[in-house]
Amino acid sequence: MAKVKYYYDEDTLSYRKIAVKKTDYYRRILFSFLGVILIAFFGFIGFSQIITSPSERAQKRELENLKFHYELIDKRLEESSEILSQLQERDNNIYRSYFEANPIPEEQRKAGFGGVNRYKNLEGFDNSGLIKNLTKEVDILSKQMVVQSKSLDEIVALAKEKEDMLASIPAILPIKKGGFYVASGYKMRMHPILKINKFHKGMDFTAPKGTPVYASGNGKVTIAQRSSTFGNVVYIEHGYGYKTIYAHLSKIEVKKYNEVKRGDLIGFVGNTGLSVAPHLHYEVHKNGIALNPINFYYGDLSLEEFATLQETSEESQSYD
Repeated sequence: MAKVKYYYDEDTLSYRKIAVKKTDYYRRILFSFLGVILIAFFGFIGFSQIITSPSERAQKRELENLKFHYELIDKRLEESSEILSQLQERDNNIYRSYFEANPIPEEQRKAGFGGVNRYKNLEGFDNSGLIKNLTKEVDILSKQMVVQSKSLDEIVALAKEKEDMLASIPAILPIKKGGFYVASGYKMRMHPILKINKFHKGMDFTAPKGTPVYASGNGKVTIAQRSSTFGNVVYIEHGYGYKTIYAHLSKIEVKKYNEVKRGDLIGFVGNTGLSVAPHLHYEVHKNGIALNPINFYYGDLSLEEFATLQETSEESQSYD
């Protein structure tokens, strides 16, 4: 039951009952109702900030875990980029330098990422900056790996060519060590038969008739026949501008167009053609120019043996 309120009337010196208007009554009820609604609303907002649903908590954990893995991948990409940079440096300064190939310019390694904003579709997200940087690093790394892969393919091809070249260049004695004596070297001398001063373009190795003669490098036989000057002679084209000549043979063991390997038997020492005694006349040519054969025995001779052979070749007399 509602309480009855009174007020003191000074005119009548008595208490009178306070009459409550209906409008005031309804106004009080309305204000009370609005107050309850506001308290409930703000209370719910504050409570929701503290208490989240299980699904919201799971989503939040998933986002934090995703961000952590993005950062981890970004770190690994930086490490991979550093390793690739070291490989690029060795590629330019060691591998390509060794095979006499031009280094790959830095612009070529990192080209293709300017101009149009290719990452516009990644904008507008909470972590757009992280995602864009990660995607860009992946693109750059992928581009550099493609360039480096092509470079390594080229180096492999160069190495294969270098290996073929090293196997083809004349590098051993045409007669085994201990089985010969140097009669004449690469120098001006008096021809023993023609009796004219003539430059001797090769080296003469005296050895018993029938001593085996070997190819000094890989190549193809282009001439295997008898001539008036060289007698039984073999020419081998080694590629890369190199050619060797083996003259005055007693017998030829190869035919024209035969492929030979370094160390293969091609004939035997003889005394055919313009020759005064059994010996092998041996020449080395590069791009059509006769070179001193003594510089092409590094596969057989020690430094001491080379010095002895060089001294002997300068003092001896030609046999052809």
